[in-house]
Amino acid sequence: MTGRRARVLAIVTLAIVLPLVAVVVLSARGDSDTTATRPAAAPATNTPATPEPTDVTVIVPGRPGESAAVKGAGEVSGAGATPHNSMDEWFVRMMIPHHTQALDMAELAPDRAANPSVRAIADRIRASQGPEIGMMRAWLQNRGLSADMPGHDHGTMKGMQSPEAMRQLAAARGADFDRLFVRMMTAHHEGAIEMATNLLSVGADQQLNEFANSVATEQTVEIDRMRELLAR
Repeated sequence: MTGRRARVLAIVTLAIVLPLVAVVVLSARGDSDTTATRPAAAPATNTPATPEPTDVTVIVPGRPGESAAVKGAGEVSGAGATPHNSMDEWFVRMMIPHHTQALDMAELAPDRAANPSVRAIADRIRASQGPEIGMMRAWLQNRGLSADMPGHDHGTMKGMQSPEAMRQLAAARGADFDRLFVRMMTAHHEGAIEMATNLLSVGADQQLNEFANSVATEQTVEIDRMRELLAR
């Protein structure tokens, strides 16, 4: 091969090889850039989803002096609401009109009582039993219960005063009113205490048990105050 032919062959070879080398280099650079900018894939996780609870339990409060019981949701009627029984319903339906009559008696005191202590007792009755009636009505409403007791004569409840006795109290003034008020309200409170005490032995609703205990305690104190007034 002559020197001229060798040079021509070398030039032709370079002309073919150089473009191929350039394509390979550019392709490699593009792959490198893509790898650098591509976001990393999130690592796979095997964390299981939180399972839905299957064993729901309800803590049922006990009556005063008793421990709470833990029961399954299926064992408690109306799980999520405070459990109650028919005696709870009866107590609330009876105590509302009972409290209402006490308020009617207390409303008479400011214009009729002579003794400031009688007026003070009447003030305390209005201040406590008015809100208590609201609480009891809300208790019934929250459970879809009516306050009515068809066919029941509320006048037969322990401590309830007759219409005639209420008229006599409204007609009395001064010391006569004080004596009549104390005698009637004492009997009225004794009836409420008996109702509350009975509920404590048979009721299921913790809120009502606490309320009944409060009624029995506070009205016992008021009876003692009123008896002191009569003894003077």
